[in-house]
Amino acid sequence: MLVRMDEGAGSADVENVVRAIAAGGGDARVVGSSVVAVSGGAGERELAGLAGVASVEPHAVPYKLVGRAVRPEGTRVRVGPVVVGGREVVVAAGPCAVESRGQVLEAALAVAGAGARLLRGGAYKPRTSPYSFQGLGEEGLELLAEAGRAAGLPVVTEVLTAEEVALVAGYADLLQVGARNVQNFALLKALGAAGKPVLLKRGMSTTVEELLMSAEYVVAHGNPDVILCERGIRTFETSTRNTLDLNAVPVLKRLTHLPVLVDPSHGTGRRDMVSPLAKAAAVAGADGLIIEVHPRPDEALSDGPQSLTPGLFASLMGGLAGHLALENRSLAPPGGARREQRIDDIDRQVRRLLDERDELAGVRGDCHSC
Repeated sequence: MLVRMDEGAGSADVENVVRAIAAGGGDARVVGSSVVAVSGGAGERELAGLAGVASVEPHAVPYKLVGRAVRPEGTRVRVGPVVVGGREVVVAAGPCAVESRGQVLEAALAVAGAGARLLRGGAYKPRTSPYSFQGLGEEGLELLAEAGRAAGLPVVTEVLTAEEVALVAGYADLLQVGARNVQNFALLKALGAAGKPVLLKRGMSTTVEELLMSAEYVVAHGNPDVILCERGIRTFETSTRNTLDLNAVPVLKRLTHLPVLVDPSHGTGRRDMVSPLAKAAAVAGADGLIIEVHPRPDEALSDGPQSLTPGLFASLMGGLAGHLALENRSLAPPGGARREQRIDDIDRQVRRLLDERDELAGVRGDCHSC
């Protein structure tokens, strides 16, 4: 059951509705200006007569808290100073895996300069083969956070287990649940209490409803700040790594109030397909994109074939603006004061790197062009 409150309803009115549902043996949650009875509760007539109640409606979907009816205007999730949701499209970009300080810093500065608003990078890598690069662990988290500060970008990285949530949350601004963990319910429950926003990726064989039910776990356990991500599903087609299900974007926008990102890198596994599908996703209504960018993809320890070079990423960002204009939308711009701070941070970082280079080369003084 969904109880919509009047615009002028106060907190006491909301509390009265919650108490009435609890008194009837039900469980109620407050989402925005609505009260959702997730199970049982008082009767419709009793609730409709309470002060501050505008309407009482059936709410039959299984995902009680993340359904669109609960918050028709949509949810905006804040990741540091960046807001995901709304008419501006937010782009997260960076390497699949953090490999070294120089690599992640170079990638961070490049994507920030091209207009990315979030820095992505993996410190813990769940890989199909036990012999593949598994990530740098906490060292990778430290390097990613350092690069994010230097580039002026909040960071998003994956957490693999419930036990590691607190550790990863200490470094990251947005906690990612990867495709393999979308139904790791212990992890989802732990993220409900993490105090950081969550990026929930769709599993390769996960239906839209199953994705929404996984999001429901996080929200039901106390964390309303969830962003969904379509990253491709497994089909019979073998010409691409996955099949990017762009149908899911308008479907999700109709079914849920949560923001939706699209990952065209994993969705295709092919560098040459990332740009056209990123543009298609943005026009389809995605709230943002997450794209893999590596300074030298051919040397990448993970997912090199689907990673863009910094030059290709800059070209993509330029092309996105024109496509979004057709939909009366735009890329999220960097904030003014933060932009100036980012420039200052980049200048300091460049000077430090040049000093380190000169020291390694045996050069003394400020002769960076020698």
